[in-house]
Amino acid sequence: MDPFKAIVAVLLLHGAVLTYGEFTAEDCWALGMNKASLLCSTCDLLKKHDLQEMREHCLECCTHDEGNPAIKRYPKATLEVCTCKFGAYPQIQAFVKSDKPAKFPNLSVRYVRGLDPIIKLFDAKGNIQEVLAIERWDTDAVEEFLNTHLEPAGKTATPDYLKTNQI
Repeated sequence: MDPFKAIVAVLLLHGAVLTYGEFTAEDCWALGMNKASLLCSTCDLLKKHDLQEMREHCLECCTHDEGNPAIKRYPKATLEVCTCKFGAYPQIQAFVKSDKPAKFPNLSVRYVRGLDPIIKLFDAKGNIQEVLAIERWDTDAVEEFLNTHLEPAGKTATPDYLKTNQI
C-alpha cells in the first residue's frame, strides 16, 4: 500500500469513528493495532519515541490496564506424582529428588500410582481450590510457581500449639 492510500485510509477511518463512536477491532487492525491485546500503558510509551500522532489512535484501540491483579496465595499445596512415570517427566523427578521441596514446609509430595504430575492447591480449611497439570513444567517453573502462589510457611491462620508448646 502506498503512503498516500494509507493516509487516506486513516483519514476515512478517523472520520468514520467521529461519526459512529469508538474504533472497532477491524478499525484498529487497519491501523496496525490489535484491540484485544493492546494495553493503554503501551500507548504512553509512544511519547518517548516521538510518535504522538499514533498515541491518539492507540488510546482509542487500547484496553485499560487493570493494574497489578492480586496474586491468589494458598496456605497449602500437594505435588502428586507417580514414581513409575519419573522417566517421562525428568524435570519433575529432579524437583522432587532435590532439596527444593524442603524450602516449602507447606508443600507435601504424594506418590499416587499411575498419576501424571499435578499440583493441588488448598485453602485454610483443607478444601481443594485448584488442580494444575504440571507435566510440561521444568524444575524452575515449579519452584517459581510455588514461590508465587504458596503462602510463606510462617504465615498460618491458626498456630499449631502442639508444635509451639504455647497456650
